[in-house]
Amino acid sequence: MIWLTWRQFRTQAAVVFGAIVVILAALAATGPHLAQVYQSRGNRFLDGVGGLDTDLYLISALALLALPALVGMFWGAPLVTRELDAGTHRLAWTLTTRTRWLVAKLGLIGLAAMAAAGLLGLAVTWWAGPIDKAIAAKNGAPGPGFLLFPRLAPEVFDSRGIVPIGYAAFFFVLGVTAGIVVRRTLPAMAILGVLFAVTQITMSMAVRPHLTAPDRVTTTISNHNMLNINMFNHVTVTIDEPGAWLASQQTIDAAGRPAAVPSWLVNCAARSPQERQACFTKLADLGYRQQVTYHPASSFWATQLRETVIYLGLALALAGLCTWWVRRRLSR
Repeated sequence: MIWLTWRQFRTQAAVVFGAIVVILAALAATGPHLAQVYQSRGNRFLDGVGGLDTDLYLISALALLALPALVGMFWGAPLVTRELDAGTHRLAWTLTTRTRWLVAKLGLIGLAAMAAAGLLGLAVTWWAGPIDKAIAAKNGAPGPGFLLFPRLAPEVFDSRGIVPIGYAAFFFVLGVTAGIVVRRTLPAMAILGVLFAVTQITMSMAVRPHLTAPDRVTTTISNHNMLNINMFNHVTVTIDEPGAWLASQQTIDAAGRPAAVPSWLVNCAARSPQERQACFTKLADLGYRQQVTYHPASSFWATQLRETVIYLGLALALAGLCTWWVRRRLSR
């Protein structure tokens, strides 16, 4: 069964691993130079980041974000439905048991998906190491058009460390599950796409913030730390915690209750530096402060490990469901 599964799967594997090899070659060619520049520039490293480095930073992050979805849609969803449509599953079930047939497919292709995601994820983590270190240390300002995210931020967290392995395993088996239940390839692929988006949002907003204990700080709102103010007079600030992920924040008044800042603060942006400073001094005198909940940079690997374990556990549970469904619910 392993040999037959490989024969059926080798074309898709060649396409994906071929694309990964191209990305790895680009990372290997530019990574040593990036590390050398980081060592030589020190505190001004980010000032010189741009051009090809920016492109690779974004392309690698997008590739790792898309890889689990593509694996689930094009490897997972058709895995069983293709056999059902062609009727080849009947022949296979005369040669071996349903369980061994499915386990061979899940094991071989699942391991290939995990290897692809793990290889690319660790390569990107190595290549982006100087950039992540500089962001965490605030070594300079980013070049024009460069998007600056600490590696704990949802925008890049999925493209670092070991968590891509868990993502690939889970979405591959989720695609298989959708295909087995729906028994149609295209609807299963569409369902997987929707579930991928929902899972990503749910994990980053509702689950990941609770994987490690956050820290909290209450700070005054100043001209130096305020990032923006929206139409509802709610402000966001930055804090002096390099590399931290700001999970949530709210403004409180002198009594410690959640509140919006006074509307006159909006007009301060167009005033002179002295007048803006007077606005923030008045705001502090009125007792307005900002409560910030954040995860420090040091919690990165603990969060990575726990999230990976969650996804691998879910993948195993779905694999068990697939096995039961094939044995009990699928007819010849």
